[in-house]
Amino acid sequence: MKQNWMLITALLTPTLLLPTSVVARSQIQNKGSDTLVNVAQAWAEAYQQVNPDVAVAVSGGGSGTGIAALINGTVDIANASRQIQDKEIKMAEQRGHEPVEHTVGYDALAVFLNSANPIDKLSFQQLNEIFGRGGKATKWTDIGVEVPGCKNQQIVVVSRQNNSGTYAYFKEAVLGKKGKYRQGTLDMNGSKDVVDLVEKTPCAIGYSGLAYATPQVKMACVSATADSPCVMPSEATASDRSYPIARPLFMYTNGEPQGEIKAYLDWVLSDTGQCIIKKKGYAPVRKVSCD
Repeated sequence: MKQNWMLITALLTPTLLLPTSVVARSQIQNKGSDTLVNVAQAWAEAYQQVNPDVAVAVSGGGSGTGIAALINGTVDIANASRQIQDKEIKMAEQRGHEPVEHTVGYDALAVFLNSANPIDKLSFQQLNEIFGRGGKATKWTDIGVEVPGCKNQQIVVVSRQNNSGTYAYFKEAVLGKKGKYRQGTLDMNGSKDVVDLVEKTPCAIGYSGLAYATPQVKMACVSATADSPCVMPSEATASDRSYPIARPLFMYTNGEPQGEIKAYLDWVLSDTGQCIIKKKGYAPVRKVSCD
């Protein structure tokens, strides 16, 4: 009987000890803007070296998706490339949530052209004619250029899906608060998809964050009016807001961040975190010196 009891004790002991040997890890759910998703993933990976006991789970889907998750209480941090709307704040408050805004960087929304396109400069008025509903520029010849390899010179207008903060910001900044996109645009799921399509399509024009620029596409020099000087998108012109389609990039939390979420956001805004966003092609919130 004594031997049986010793055998039972030996079998149970590892099971009883197992929970004390497992290290619990905190997880921060981070979701939203496709513009921010690459840098958010870089932040999450680098933070593992800072605090291995905290895992940051990052996913995209667009600014609207992230803000909707914040409203529903299913995410800790929502990434957004546009400011949260008043109606979204009210929806969050109705569910007992309080969105708090944190500016984590700046971006220049670049206008991309196929490398064969001879145009170098575009004004807001021309962009309205191309992207806006009722715009009269349906062919490249309508704005005085002829694009080699573009059949019939028909402009292929490439946009983002309407849950994208990039979609919303471009519409408001370029087309105006009451402006609408023309019908028949090709709406892409992500910024990389926009650049890829423009690269392969001589007739195309599209827009997305500066960080998605590649040597295979051109970026237009943009002016707010026909008479004002055009400005190229860059980290510097995004930071000083001289580029006319520059925008802040946000992270939203439910209330003032506490605990691990506060520690993570503090690190994102530290010199180390801001050097990561700088290396990804965005402008940091302040001047930083990076290796």
